[in-house]
Amino acid sequence: MNNDIRVLSGKPYPLGATCDENGTNFALFSAHAEKVELCLFDESGCKELKRFAITVNDNNIWHIYLEGIGAGQLYGYRVYGPYEPAKGKRFNPNKLLMDPYAKQLQGTIIWHKALFGYDTDSPDKDLSFSTLDSAPYVPKSVVTKDTFDWEDDRRPQIDAGKRVIYEMHVGGYTKLHPKIEAAQRGKFTGLASKEVINYLNWLDVTSVELLPVFSFFGEKHGMYIDNYWGYETLSYFVPEARYMVENNLDEFKQMVKALHANQKEVILDVVYNHTIEGNQLGPTLCYRGIDNESYYTLQSNPRFYFDSTGCGASFNLQNPYVLTLVMDSLRYWVEKMHVDGFRFDLASSMSRMRGEFTPDSGFLMAARQDEVLRQALLIAEPWDATMDGYRIGGFPPGWHEWNDRYRDVVRRFWRSDRKQVGELASRLSGSSDIFGYANRDIDSSINFLTSHDGFTLHDLVSYNSKHNSVNGENNRDGNDANWSWNSGIEGETEDASVLNNRELRLKAMLATLLMSFGTPMLFAGDEFGNTQFGNNNPYCQNNVLTWIVWNAIRQEDRNLARYVRYLIQLRHKMSVFNRTKFFSGRLIEKYARYDIKDIMWFREDGVEFQSQDWYMEDKRSLACFIYGEPAAYFIIYNANAQSVNWKLPEFMHKTNISLVLDSSEQIKADTPIESENVEIPAWSVWVLELRKPEK
Repeated sequence: MNNDIRVLSGKPYPLGATCDENGTNFALFSAHAEKVELCLFDESGCKELKRFAITVNDNNIWHIYLEGIGAGQLYGYRVYGPYEPAKGKRFNPNKLLMDPYAKQLQGTIIWHKALFGYDTDSPDKDLSFSTLDSAPYVPKSVVTKDTFDWEDDRRPQIDAGKRVIYEMHVGGYTKLHPKIEAAQRGKFTGLASKEVINYLNWLDVTSVELLPVFSFFGEKHGMYIDNYWGYETLSYFVPEARYMVENNLDEFKQMVKALHANQKEVILDVVYNHTIEGNQLGPTLCYRGIDNESYYTLQSNPRFYFDSTGCGASFNLQNPYVLTLVMDSLRYWVEKMHVDGFRFDLASSMSRMRGEFTPDSGFLMAARQDEVLRQALLIAEPWDATMDGYRIGGFPPGWHEWNDRYRDVVRRFWRSDRKQVGELASRLSGSSDIFGYANRDIDSSINFLTSHDGFTLHDLVSYNSKHNSVNGENNRDGNDANWSWNSGIEGETEDASVLNNRELRLKAMLATLLMSFGTPMLFAGDEFGNTQFGNNNPYCQNNVLTWIVWNAIRQEDRNLARYVRYLIQLRHKMSVFNRTKFFSGRLIEKYARYDIKDIMWFREDGVEFQSQDWYMEDKRSLACFIYGEPAAYFIIYNANAQSVNWKLPEFMHKTNISLVLDSSEQIKADTPIESENVEIPAWSVWVLELRKPEK
């Protein structure tokens, strides 16, 4: 460090540490602090070299400029003020705090009682005060300068109707990949490898959605349980260190650049609704120590936190400075890191005003008008941990939403539950009853069967109950309502009839997903039957249970992957998925004395569904006609345990018909259909392509 440092007042913006050719400007928000100190550390982060009192505060922004300090400098803050938890004030200058705007961190969290603002040995718990210095146990913020050459990197131009999202975990996807160098396994560089890129190209997915990659530092609060999924964010600007080989930000950028070069979108699962600091008994690492009252939503008794997340404390996006932090973070990842979109964890929690969800919340209004974010893909998880937070369909135009109602009804239909066809038809056609308002587009629904949270697809057809005992919570964690069916035997088996039923239903569900309107999302590994052995909540399992075991993929698993690839390619070829607006059931034309509508539903006898048909309790099959040019499609879903003889509608008799998909694979694709009656196998989906004969 330069010992001849000249101290200037600096500027309040931009927030964070901004270096130029002469020095670095430091700016930190705190509305209630009485004093702020900037602490500089040596290159190891172990020795504090010097402190500077920040004396200038402009509109709650504390700032200072240090001439002679440049990129690579390690630093942190100590913030002074009242420690009065009963009043919501938790300042403790004994705690070294991370810069909320830091772009890089050095070191890791060492779980020690010094991390807590209170004396963990005191019977008064958080009402007590800790005098232990936390500096040896926390990562240090790093002054950075961006020199990465993006060259001609461009955002992929993906047609909404052709988008197929592939959700994956950065670490688990390549941790055991035999063709990736050992040092790159489980890293951003592993995802950028030609082996992974070539596979994604072969599978033909368009968009990669990464589970949280913002820094979260693994173990949670000193417990043995690993924070594997990453839903305990520390910094909203820093990539997670465990995913980098050398703690080099360029590794993330190289990954994005490689995926973009292959026309793959990069979507980040982001967690702005809470932080790693948790509730009043959590550590003081950053936000709590900088300004607890501003960063978190407090209850009427301000000692305690309002919690709509189930994780201890809700981040307070009603505060304009906190909202600014979130918006600045999102723009940073789009502009500087070139990501293409975001999936917002528990988005309802972020969209509250005075405790209640509203589409006119500060966050949703800010995102709607933002010039940068308008160009990004925005996906909401439209619920939080409370009953009133379930707001599917409640987000503004331009937003996509995870559709758990799609997930549940498709699962229930293909386990042959009663009274499912009515809702199924709505979900297959884009869920207009949920999203069809305010000119929202048909791709608004994110359709999924499985995700990181819950059973894998293999387990969905193999287990009736969750098996989470290894999580250490006596199998109490995880969802009990999985709508799964094991086909008669729980878990792994060699029973041929059970395995055959599982395969038929699995393939039928995949066909349903890829042939539905909306945006399909696959969970990585489902395409080749990956299993978590019945664990539906492996958030803490950073081991072979959640890693993709590439060497264990069998020939039949590869065949399943080829089938999924065919489904994706078929979807890409079907022009009907180019539509942007929902179906209306309106008359398109008259053909063979038949009124042709944009979408129509049919019974086994070739007659269009009547109102009473939708309420038949034992109805386990239906067919959908979708009008299109140059081809229309007739899709048949049979969730019966036996085959069904299906009479094709009269207007189809004079068309050229070919079978482009039989999910049971009893009949090859592209087989001409010349009969007016077809036999639909049990547990299967048929897709018929209709072309009018040339005149």
